[in-house]
Amino acid sequence: MKIEAKKISMSNLPTPLEYLPALSKELGIELYIKRDDLTGLAMGGNKMRKLEYLAAEAVEQGATMLLTAGGAQTNHGRQTAGVAAKLGMKCVIACVDNYPGEISANILLDRLMGAEVVFQAPTGEPGQADKLIRMLIEKYEAQGEKVYYIPFGGSNEAGMPGYYECACELDAQAKEMGIGDATLISAVGSIGTYMGLWCGLRNEGSDLKLTGIAILPFGEDRDARLMEYFGQVKEKFGLECEASREDFHIETGYVRGGYNLPNADVRQAVYLMARKEAIILDPCYTGKAFAGLLDMIREGKIKQGEKVIFLHSGGHPGINTPHHRVEFERELMDGITIL
Repeated sequence: MKIEAKKISMSNLPTPLEYLPALSKELGIELYIKRDDLTGLAMGGNKMRKLEYLAAEAVEQGATMLLTAGGAQTNHGRQTAGVAAKLGMKCVIACVDNYPGEISANILLDRLMGAEVVFQAPTGEPGQADKLIRMLIEKYEAQGEKVYYIPFGGSNEAGMPGYYECACELDAQAKEMGIGDATLISAVGSIGTYMGLWCGLRNEGSDLKLTGIAILPFGEDRDARLMEYFGQVKEKFGLECEASREDFHIETGYVRGGYNLPNADVRQAVYLMARKEAIILDPCYTGKAFAGLLDMIREGKIKQGEKVIFLHSGGHPGINTPHHRVEFERELMDGITIL
């Protein structure tokens, strides 16, 4: 059964599913990549699929402003800014984070597209982000705006159909390429991409197997959110599938210290993909997930000869994030010749 939900099409879909010959030979597996970095608008990325559905709801509600939240270099914020610009809306991105001291990477792109970016330094106070969001909504609605709030990563019931649709798209592509029983690997952050993929594959009876790789600590609170989120989307869309926590395969051991922290293993994974296949990953999401995939091969969790599809969720502006950029510059300087 296909689920039905309104959307405003703004992406270049379907995105390609490509074979990676050099890396397949290097790693001893049959490796493919789903190019959701090529969705198009605002430099592309996975959040666009969710935002097409969220935007439709915002328009239906008569919104004049999109407000969302994330870290200082949020990819979701950048893509939300793109959607707002495309629809003639205002955009505000709320960041409980320290201002990095420069306008670069996603912050530069946010401002290019006209979004306002609001920083509030972390205090450790519980619910700080929620309080900031409420304050901003009240502020702008008092100025006459009709604010539509989009949660972190667009990861709620309204955004879930974006990756349900992707699951159906990918299943058809994989069958056409003769890899309909492959393992699909995706980074897991705010859970929305993973949940949409899981629901789509399970509810539509696909033979693709899904493995998530957590890019931030995944404890009891995340487990609880996973099951709560499934219950919400099951009820909203009348899904026929059932799930227990054991049905969701998420590798939690490759976080490498925490969210968006510079890491040498992740940079090496970024270099490997770039130098073998000329595809750019980012150091927060896809680079970390690909580093986890490499670990899984070394540890035997992914077997030699296995068919694997890696979801490229975009985010490449992140290589210019200040704290990552200085590490890349330090390591790559030896290849620069000045005559």
